[in-house]
Amino acid sequence: MDEDAGGERRVCLVDGSGFVFRAFHGLPPLSRSDGTPTNAVLGFCNMIYKLARARRRDAVAVLFDTARATFRNDIYPAYKANRPDPPEALVPQFPLVRDATRAFGLPAIELPGFEADDLIATYARRAAAAGWRVTIVSSDKDLMQLVGGRVTMLDPMRMKEIGPAEVAAKFGVPPDKVIDVQALAGDSTDNVPGVPGIGVKTAAQLIETYGDLDTLLARAGEIPQTKRRENLIAYAELARVSRRLVTLRDDAPAAEALEDFAPLAPEREPLEAFLEANEFRSLLARVRVEYAWPAAPAPGSVPAASADAPAERSYTLVRALDELEEWIARAGEAGRVAVDTETTGLDAMRAELVGVSLSVRPGEACYVPLAHRPPDGE
Repeated sequence: MDEDAGGERRVCLVDGSGFVFRAFHGLPPLSRSDGTPTNAVLGFCNMIYKLARARRRDAVAVLFDTARATFRNDIYPAYKANRPDPPEALVPQFPLVRDATRAFGLPAIELPGFEADDLIATYARRAAAAGWRVTIVSSDKDLMQLVGGRVTMLDPMRMKEIGPAEVAAKFGVPPDKVIDVQALAGDSTDNVPGVPGIGVKTAAQLIETYGDLDTLLARAGEIPQTKRRENLIAYAELARVSRRLVTLRDDAPAAEALEDFAPLAPEREPLEAFLEANEFRSLLARVRVEYAWPAAPAPGSVPAASADAPAERSYTLVRALDELEEWIARAGEAGRVAVDTETTGLDAMRAELVGVSLSVRPGEACYVPLAHRPPDGE
């Protein structure tokens, strides 16, 4: 794989399951012609494509959850028991996102009995020990305990780096104290019990004062607040169980070799086949441009260099309302108009319209700027 300018190897570990749920809830319902839902798959593909373009030299691997039951359910049977089943429209998309990952030429890694977070922790430890720079592509707070040294996080929606300062702003403690804070505060989303009456802010204050969870529990009798003291004493064992639940395993027996991870360089045939099968035509067009893959002509279509192509071309920039009105009138007279849009990406699944192109006949078109901004100082 490639190395950066300083000679260090770099890897992006993508929270694939997080991508899928974020994509599903971030895009409106979408189905291909056979009725299969595809909104999560499209959002997932867009996020992978955006990440690969932004981090061209980094190796990439995508990690997934498997079935809900993991080793944590052996520790605490109620772990995540409060979570509802996934939406019906999302279920058939789970295997498709694995297919999408492999179509992009990336490893799709999952391991029964472990969560994606444990696999990320495992590969982050392996990579950091081997001298690699690690970027965990997720905004999941549970992964923030891994930040530090050679490991950072990247929020994939805002493409914003999460380092020790951002973790401290979130939890009130540095990354190496996050586990103790989570053990005290619990997590209602995952049904991690914690200690009743203690939230993240209070937990951070206690850990800062006493240093770590074990010391705090050993000295719980010194806590001046009556209810807090009583709860820490009564629920001490539950806090220890919660610590085991929130601690990520970095020794998962994942078989894929770190050295096999590589920057995104998809093979044309499988990626085109996947995008075409799922009717992601806009993304397919962008991918073809990105990798200089010419689109195959449709059966019966006229080649671009045919004798019917216009000898002269006229392309104009519309700067005034009366010019636009003239083009609208010409479109009305022609009875048809071709429209293309120019956008700029806000994030992996949203875009801002900046301009529109119109054409009423081959070789003659205009461009209508809508949201362009002049360079600073002009």
